[in-house]
Amino acid sequence: MTLLSVNLNKIAVLRNSRGGNEPDIARAAVTCIEAGCGGITVHPRPDQRHVRPDDVRLLASILRGRVEYNIEGNPFAAPRGDYPGLIALAREVRPTQVTLVPDSDGQITSDHGFDLVQDADRLRPIVAQLRELGCRVSLFVDAGATGFEHAVDLGVQRVEIYTGPYAHAFAEGDTEQQLELCVDTARRAQKAGLAVNAGHDLNQANLGTLRVAIPGLAEVSIGHALMGEALYEGLANTVRKYLQILR
Repeated sequence: MTLLSVNLNKIAVLRNSRGGNEPDIARAAVTCIEAGCGGITVHPRPDQRHVRPDDVRLLASILRGRVEYNIEGNPFAAPRGDYPGLIALAREVRPTQVTLVPDSDGQITSDHGFDLVQDADRLRPIVAQLRELGCRVSLFVDAGATGFEHAVDLGVQRVEIYTGPYAHAFAEGDTEQQLELCVDTARRAQKAGLAVNAGHDLNQANLGTLRVAIPGLAEVSIGHALMGEALYEGLANTVRKYLQILR
């Protein structure tokens, strides 16, 4: 079964908009775990717009030995204030997986992946450090990406396909081209020896089609849509609905 990793960034966004500790990100994580999810994802950024370093540490203490912990982020973003940098956080909490994403402060959300050919040299020492820490390493890539042999050579174990364009096409009722692009990308990555994750703008409507189309899909990371749906259906119930789709 494809693992569902619930991204808790939006819980932190709501909390930060008011101050204090409500809604409680730790309670949200436990609720998702008790509903059956297989992992929790966070994406700390230097500007601390949502998940903060202390959240990363707190969640590590809750999740260890229970479910997978996936931390996303830009490994080249410099430390700033209380944010020590992605590698430093990984060294502290030793997550199951670190997903490297080429985002910046100017992006509202992640909107493109790495170029596995051009970015290989600067990624190499980052991947090596994370592997030494015992973390599985995944790279965020666009549907249609090439150069998966370079990722394997770096020591990367997975790629996460950016599914934003697929989700947009699905909403427009013209799915075929973007779905086939995701499927072909997954097939080529798997042939190179990489496991395949997927994430971005996935929801209850479009997830099933993607899941069926990509045999062996290892993991989906879902946050924004899941939290939006949970406003109406409840968090635990929404997690269970996603798990049913993945089954």
